[in-house]
Amino acid sequence: MFDLAVCAEMVFLDRPFEERVRRIDDLGFGVEIWNSTVHDVDVLARTGARFSSMTGYVHGRLSDEDGATELLRTAEALLPVAEKLDCPRLNLHGTELGEGGLPVRPEHEVTGAMWLTACRTLSRIAELGERAGVTFCLENLNTAVDHPGVPFARAADTLALVEAVDSPGLRMMLDLYHAQIGEGNLIELLRRAGSLIGEVQIADVPGRCEPSTGEINYPAIADALDDMGYRGTVGLEAFASGDSELALQRFRDAFSRPAPDTSAAAHLLLEGQTS
Repeated sequence: MFDLAVCAEMVFLDRPFEERVRRIDDLGFGVEIWNSTVHDVDVLARTGARFSSMTGYVHGRLSDEDGATELLRTAEALLPVAEKLDCPRLNLHGTELGEGGLPVRPEHEVTGAMWLTACRTLSRIAELGERAGVTFCLENLNTAVDHPGVPFARAADTLALVEAVDSPGLRMMLDLYHAQIGEGNLIELLRRAGSLIGEVQIADVPGRCEPSTGEINYPAIADALDDMGYRGTVGLEAFASGDSELALQRFRDAFSRPAPDTSAAAHLLLEGQTS
């Protein structure tokens, strides 16, 4: 029902990175990576894995012209990497993240001028994506626990920017872990975002581990996505609470929907119930 992917940066941490990618692929999942510049891209390409998303910039930010120029420059420089890995989605944030996911330059207040600059920058990013045949995805983050000082972090903010740009080259990377911490009301958020979702990322709260380890009812989330007609990628961007293979199985269980029973007996039973 859904295309399931797993972030190789967060599971099988006792293995070399290439082995993590191969194991995720062997288990039938797509592979997500972060900063491709710290990996041997040729080695990753030779794994034959299906890459679902990667970080789509190295430096820069959305809020001012100098930062926007750098973000666009590094985003364009990564397009050959995305092509080599056949990776369709490139992830963006409001500003460059450094050690521990903290912003290199924190911005705790966002002005109207910053919003306008961000919108202009994302319009140029979307044009870049359309020309290259990839989709840039703007991810929401939480500022309460993991990423204090990141501008345009709330899901409502990223949705507003993606709506304003209104281009197929730009979509939301809707991260439900971050949204639960920052805003909650996840099913309504999914419905509100609708066709503007490029990918859904998940982890449970608290702890940022796989489904069934925290407070989010991920089977209900899966049902809501199914009801919406969403057939895109759901990415596990979570640490394993214990064994990585068990974590991936819990992820699969939460997002696997039962196939309809089309047998003759089932049809006869249904007719008897409705007659």
